[in-house]
Amino acid sequence: MKNNKANGKIKESRELALHYMETLVDVARESFLILDPNLRIVMANTVFYQNFQVSKEETEKRLIYELGNGQWNIPELKELLEDILPNKKAMRDYEVTHVFETIGQKTMVLNARQIDSVQLIVLAIEDITDKKNLERKLAEYTTGLEVKGVKQTAELVERIKELESLNKTMVGRELKMVELKKEVERLEKLVKNGNGKNGNGHKK
Repeated sequence: MKNNKANGKIKESRELALHYMETLVDVARESFLILDPNLRIVMANTVFYQNFQVSKEETEKRLIYELGNGQWNIPELKELLEDILPNKKAMRDYEVTHVFETIGQKTMVLNARQIDSVQLIVLAIEDITDKKNLERKLAEYTTGLEVKGVKQTAELVERIKELESLNKTMVGRELKMVELKKEVERLEKLVKNGNGKNGNGHKK
């Protein structure tokens, strides 16, 4: 009799807890799954059904790894639910990337809590695929800018070298022109002086 009463209280507590959980997760933005101790799905919220394109009939009472023809048979998820969670009772920000047949590659952050008193596991699944794609694009863009900057800097250095070389050449030419001009002026003076002497000699 005592065992029956105890089991009845646990069942009642579990149903009450499940009712509150269902109310809370149904208004959440993230996908939520409520699992029993055997990792079978007790319930999922509307966001989960929408995000992963599965129906209630395909989801409830199934082992989580059987969802979507085995698409949820993910090694990282198994590690979280079977190895980490039983020891720690709660797990936060566990990032998983997986390719689903129907919705393609998704990057998810998993948060899980094991509630021993009612023998339930709450699993929150946040889809951060768009965020990760944006971060990747920004990183690629930044890298592209850096590469472009390095290339432009190298071109600028090369251009400066060319200008310096040209400047040296021009300065050298200018100096030669100055020297040549001086030499021409010197020769002109010699010619004038020579002509003047010759002229004076003829007059005599």
